[in-house]
Amino acid sequence: MAIWLWTTYAFSLFYHSLGFEIGYGELKGAIAASAQQTFWGAVSPSRIISQTIIIISLLSPFFFVKILFEISKLYSKSLNVAKHNSELEIQNINIEKNFLKSQLNPHFLFNTLNNLYSLSLKKDNKMPDIILNLSDTISYTLYESNADRVPLTKEIEFINNYIELEKMRHTQQKDIFVLLPSEKECEGKKIAPLLTFALIENAFKYGLKSKENAFLHLRIGVKEQHFLFQIENDCPLQNGSKTIGGIGLENLKKRLQLIYPERHNLIINKTQNSFSLNLEIEL
Repeated sequence: MAIWLWTTYAFSLFYHSLGFEIGYGELKGAIAASAQQTFWGAVSPSRIISQTIIIISLLSPFFFVKILFEISKLYSKSLNVAKHNSELEIQNINIEKNFLKSQLNPHFLFNTLNNLYSLSLKKDNKMPDIILNLSDTISYTLYESNADRVPLTKEIEFINNYIELEKMRHTQQKDIFVLLPSEKECEGKKIAPLLTFALIENAFKYGLKSKENAFLHLRIGVKEQHFLFQIENDCPLQNGSKTIGGIGLENLKKRLQLIYPERHNLIINKTQNSFSLNLEIEL
């Protein structure tokens, strides 16, 4: 700073000797005033402070713009990182969903074909309907569920077909209660495909095992733009840790967080003898 002030003082003496002067504005007479200073007066503490304030005042807008530019760059970079992470999560979810679908078909086929074989021996009249249900179910999981959103009517139809196939494995004495919304209630609404399938599948897989209190209750409703899902089943103590399946529940939570952020409410309740889950989604 001292060198710069001495240099300024030298230029002031030079310009003053040549007769140059500022004749108007805020700096009127500045060259003469600077030239009239002593050599040491040009670098006095008070002058250093005043010149420092002037320089800071002049440069502060540029520093402010620079700071804003750097903040903007950091924010843009953080958004890109967040977007990249979200894309990776979505890819992982899709991989898990495809894995779920690949596991679904063999499980379906094995149980349903065994039941069809038994019905064929009895020459049961239900066989054509069961074969049609099986065909529709496999078609939905293989082809129609590849979209990000599917008509809610299709999802409910798939759930109903699956439940009808599962009922074949259980005696009529089992307490299985299912309440699904009507086609009119679902009309015009869409939902992420196979979102609740793992919950229903595991309810049949791990529920209905108790000797005295075997039950499975499923209620699905639509209220304005809200999808309401409630499932409850018996859960014998020895199967308590497997009631929902790690992949199934984690997959559901991740998909809800990515597809319906801040638009869903999930409540899970486990006891020694039962499992219940309530899910509400704003479509």
